Amino acid sequence: MKRTFIVLAAAAALLGALSYRVAFSQEANSYALVIKDHRFEPGELQVPAGQKFKLIVDNQDPTPEEFESHALKLEKVIPGKRQATLNVGPLQPGSYDFVGEFHEKTAKGRLVAQ
Repeated sequence: MKRTFIVLAAAAALLGALSYRVAFSQEANSYALVIKDHRFEPGELQVPAGQKFKLIVDNQDPTPEEFESHALKLEKVIPGKRQATLNVGPLQPGSYDFVGEFHEKTAKGRLVAQ
């Protein structure tokens, strides 16, 4: 009985460690971008070159905004007070501009893949 408990405890610990690693990997491949006052924060975001990642865009404004990037070939309307997750990459090293199409004068940003 004691041996069964030890084996089960070890298996649970290993499973927990693997689950943590998977969760950490998903977080490490996600990058946050906020829309606030019709501006992107941060205005420039460093991302890894050669890897797929998720770009989580949080529109904190009450009005919708359209994330658009010709360089990334991405376009997504994000309702006010909502989030959207965009799958990006893998990207070659370089800069990739994007705008908020509904407020192009203020909503500008850039991804820099390194």
